[in-house]
Amino acid sequence: MRNVFVGVLAEAALLALSPFLMAQQEPAAGENAAISTTQWHGEFFTREDVIHYTAYWNGERFSDGRPKVPDDILDRMKNVTLEQAWETLAEAGYMHQYEDGWYTIHSDQILVGRALTAAWMPGRPDIEKEIEEQGKRDQRIGGTNAWPVDMLQPRDVYVCDHFRLKENGPSIGDNVGNAIYARSGNGIVYNGAVRDINGLIVLPNFTSFVRYYDPSHHFGSLRSGRMLNSTMVSINGPTRMGHVLVMPGDVVLGRNGGVIFIPPQLAERVVKESERTRLEDMFGHQRLREKKYTAGQIDARWSPEIEQDFHQWLKENEDHLPVPKSVVEEILKESK
Repeated sequence: MRNVFVGVLAEAALLALSPFLMAQQEPAAGENAAISTTQWHGEFFTREDVIHYTAYWNGERFSDGRPKVPDDILDRMKNVTLEQAWETLAEAGYMHQYEDGWYTIHSDQILVGRALTAAWMPGRPDIEKEIEEQGKRDQRIGGTNAWPVDMLQPRDVYVCDHFRLKENGPSIGDNVGNAIYARSGNGIVYNGAVRDINGLIVLPNFTSFVRYYDPSHHFGSLRSGRMLNSTMVSINGPTRMGHVLVMPGDVVLGRNGGVIFIPPQLAERVVKESERTRLEDMFGHQRLREKKYTAGQIDARWSPEIEQDFHQWLKENEDHLPVPKSVVEEILKESK
């Protein structure tokens, strides 16, 4: 399994570089022959590409191929702590899913949603020209910074790498921010700077994790001329966010200053293990307050007597616990 996954990531990395490798090839015919723009797609992943690189997901998908983790799992994810999610992912072998060091908008709120990814690289006019011409053929509207925004669905999180560009870096201000919010009802995770902060903080659920605030703006089109400093090279492809490789459809959990990206095939497992931990903590804390057990007994592997007490406590409180009854019933079934 590990070799398969490594192979998938290696192929993804090669595909990410393919537009630049293609750009360096010699013209097919004649010294002045142009690269065929009909072959340009860069890392603007098709539905088939997305499905190929998220093959471990067996559930419903969006029309663009992204995994569609059920709304119920997203609702329950809001109660998951970063520690609980991290532990489950680590046990599954995913050791690089957490990133912090953010400037947050609505830091007292929790961000949960499905990732739609995009990435910029430093501006390069020949590549920018090919991308903009392909955008015209694809009938995309507006600048490249608007293209992924137009693809957002309710409960998506726009996850974008702008290589931490600050001065002359923001590609999201109050106009694009309002468009993101109108389509997704959610905020963003943005590895770069935003502007128009006063127009963003008035959006009540625009819970966001960004690197900086800066009053300038990016230069991301050929109209920028020599000022061009940003070229969008990826939509719905593998995207680096600090120490994390994020895939389209990953579940984003942002809270308490940090963000963890959960592969869709592990989202339900993260939620269920978190809910079990929450029940064990509720039981343990209650019994400590009652002085029935010592801290040493609760903070270690439970004895058969404590396990039996826990199961009895679940039965007595089944209708009043902050998790679905199915979770309680599953735990009780395992004890038989």
